[in-house]
Amino acid sequence: MATTTIRRAVLSLPAAPLGPENPLPALRPPGDVHRIDPEEATGLPADMARQIGNAPLRTVQPVRRRDDYSRKRVQTDLDAIVIENDRLKVTVLPGLGGRVHSIEHKPTGRSLLYTNPVFQPAGFALNGAWFSGGIEWNIGATGHATLSVAPLHAARVPAPDGGEMLRLWEWERLRDLPFQVDLWLPDGSDFLYVGVRIRNPHHEPAPVYWWSNTAVPETPHTRVLVPADSAWYFGYEHTLRRVPVPVRDGADRSYPLSGEEPADHFYEVPDGERRWIAALDEHGHGLVQTSTDLLRGRKLFTWGTGARGRRWQEWLTEPGTGGYAEIQAGLARTQLEHVLLDGGGEFAWLEAYGPLAADPSVVHGADWAAARGEVAGRLEAALPRAAVDAAYAAWRPFADHEPKELLAVGSGWGALEVERGGFELPGTPFGAATLGEQQAPWRALLHTGAFPDEGPEPGPSLVSPHWREVLEAAEPGAHGAYHLGVAQWHAGDRSQAVRSWERAGRLGLGWAALRCLAAADAASGHPERAAERYAQAVAGAREAGASRAARVALAREAVGALLEAGRAEDAAAVLAALPAAVRQRGRFRLLHARVQGEPFDEGIEVEDLAEGEDLAP
Repeated sequence: MATTTIRRAVLSLPAAPLGPENPLPALRPPGDVHRIDPEEATGLPADMARQIGNAPLRTVQPVRRRDDYSRKRVQTDLDAIVIENDRLKVTVLPGLGGRVHSIEHKPTGRSLLYTNPVFQPAGFALNGAWFSGGIEWNIGATGHATLSVAPLHAARVPAPDGGEMLRLWEWERLRDLPFQVDLWLPDGSDFLYVGVRIRNPHHEPAPVYWWSNTAVPETPHTRVLVPADSAWYFGYEHTLRRVPVPVRDGADRSYPLSGEEPADHFYEVPDGERRWIAALDEHGHGLVQTSTDLLRGRKLFTWGTGARGRRWQEWLTEPGTGGYAEIQAGLARTQLEHVLLDGGGEFAWLEAYGPLAADPSVVHGADWAAARGEVAGRLEAALPRAAVDAAYAAWRPFADHEPKELLAVGSGWGALEVERGGFELPGTPFGAATLGEQQAPWRALLHTGAFPDEGPEPGPSLVSPHWREVLEAAEPGAHGAYHLGVAQWHAGDRSQAVRSWERAGRLGLGWAALRCLAAADAASGHPERAAERYAQAVAGAREAGASRAARVALAREAVGALLEAGRAEDAAAVLAALPAAVRQRGRFRLLHARVQGEPFDEGIEVEDLAEGEDLAP
């Protein structure tokens, strides 16, 4: 029997560059295609309705947007980590959210996941850039995580069976919570084990969102099976209604290609039933995911057969690549919900991913109870429920083990939070060595009581109640006033935010404060004043020597505001001042068409097009 190994590797594939972060704080609420009308919630179960109302996001602060990527792919080497035994080979991308890129079943040579042959960002994450394929870890709030293309910390740690695990961890900044994902392959196992832990080191409860999203190959014969007779169906009409499984509106929806429109089915797995979901092909072969009971929800996402879904599938990869569906598992019944985690508490569970082979005549038969019973029986034979529970119990003491060897480095934000709060988080060290340039002014604020006024461009803001209190007590300064305004805006205190930005402007932080004031004007229904302030901010950023990324992002906002105020000539001047390469991007070609009053060119590719975005003039 081969020994399980964990090693660094390089994955080479065509990849589009991500570009720099957007330096302008995202002050608008995130676009949300997963919302329901308030009156719809009155007919839902009480616990579901309550959890749907838990702390919706006002902004994606303190996270910066990622919207400067392209669609020009070049062969690129990506850092990878491979976990391998004699049965499975698992490739993980620590620099891209810890995504499990692929799982190969070595005895059969089958790939258990939909593995995207390219890296192509698209505007699906809460903060912009996201890519399809593999298994992604979604934490934070409804939608794809802000960590989708961000680096995570990674290290070797001892595994419960005496071998080694790969630990991934980071500080999730939307909810201000640390989390970890431990992956290991026991010798001889056909299943990848994944232990997940989310901790709340604060005194107050925190809303928690988690869904493990697995992309699986989609063919006309792919069937998704789950131990449920009903589901909560959500479509783009923004309603959530209970429907029977598998047949809805005359079609068998357990086949991902049975519907025309994109859709979510959140399955109602009865209490006491084993939690699992499987996607099997015409031969009864495929992937099964199961877990301990805390991971309650199971979901099928399908793109549908319509033009919109097919176009998105093509947009996310390259021509000739097959489509995919997603089978998912989460803490709540639906992705519209957030579960409260008490202060000082934690959520922890174990997942398992592996191959499954079942009788295809039963799997694809008309008897739904028999089909799911066949899968449940095969799963129990391959990986008994009791074995998953035992593996979870064995893993729990190892969740606190300190890393043996660091394999990848994430951000320094966790280290800053640990320094501020004095938190003790065994197993997930956020060491001072990870602190960098972005954290430096915040450390200075923490230790001196003053935020440094350095440079023409503010760095990233922090918006948690803890940091807001520190900013409120700080000595007066332009950058401190600016960041206080961002924190106040995020908290919903818009009038105080405006006053802080006005103070930042008086203290010398002109263009950055003007941009925030312009965004506030636009949000409060003053388009003429917003346009004037945007025009002043554009000129000020150029004079102050703001970064190229800031000037490009500012120009994009300013052109839209100037057009809304009827100032097409000024909007044209803003576009003309941009570098030629920037003007050739799809987003700016689209803005140019709007400025000129021209019809949209169907050949324009808007790289950062977001799900549900309306491009109408």
